Amino acid sequence: MFDGQTQLVGVMGWPIAHSLSPVMHNAAFDALGLNWRYVALPVHPSQLSVAIEGLKALGFRGSNVTVPHKEAVIPSLDEVPSRVRRFGAVNTLVIHREEGGRCTVHGENTDVQGFVHALRGGGFDPQGRRVLVVGAGGGARGAVYGLCGAGAAEVVVLNRTPGRAAALVDDLSTHAPGTALRSGALTADVLERCANEADLLVNATTRGMWPHDGVSIWPDDRCLPSHLAVCDMVYRPLETKLLRQARAAGAWPIDGLGMLLGQGALSFQMWTGQWPPEDVMRAACKAVLVQEGSR
Repeated sequence: MFDGQTQLVGVMGWPIAHSLSPVMHNAAFDALGLNWRYVALPVHPSQLSVAIEGLKALGFRGSNVTVPHKEAVIPSLDEVPSRVRRFGAVNTLVIHREEGGRCTVHGENTDVQGFVHALRGGGFDPQGRRVLVVGAGGGARGAVYGLCGAGAAEVVVLNRTPGRAAALVDDLSTHAPGTALRSGALTADVLERCANEADLLVNATTRGMWPHDGVSIWPDDRCLPSHLAVCDMVYRPLETKLLRQARAAGAWPIDGLGMLLGQGALSFQMWTGQWPPEDVMRAACKAVLVQEGSR
């Protein structure tokens, strides 16, 4: 229930109707007896800087930031740590308030730790492994940075706009001395060749996300290698077409819910100072996803 003491946080994106973040955070607030509420905030890219000012004016304590704002939001923030600037993507805002009404907005990124946490929770350790990442947006940046920090031997980034993949690799190469970074154009032939040479395939795009859940980054007319672990950052639906393709090929599917929970728990702690009950958050998300899958 909302009242005059309710503390507000949310998630900004475009579109944002698919987000399960309100479900999992509100379940955690209820479980801990916190008078907080988390809301979805549809923000058109042209209104991003205005939305940041709106959060401050409306008394929000913070917000998550998702596609397509993770990179574009940085110029609108007051504080961004150098380690976050290095990979160029923010997914969590913490708003600090001072007497007199002055606010500062601090940008953080919990995607990196959340992604590596999800991989290890799914049984895959990136140490010394070869990884293929499809996509070059904010999610891909966090994934590549996390993979380098976790000791991956090689990371190849493919994107339909190869210049974006090359820029991502250039930005991060100086901070990943132990990892070989390469980039290329996303075509069916290149995707198949690189996947055959990799240990892990990561979908860091929105392809396959509800309501367009009948599509995949993997072509229907190609054989997905059975030796691969396949991680889809898309979590809605829980089993995307890519993960169904992986399962049918005998590959090792890792769904996106683990990453959602991992990054979300870290954001929750930044806002409230408490670690959330992850089992409650997972159960709340799965209940929604299972219900959707039965329709």
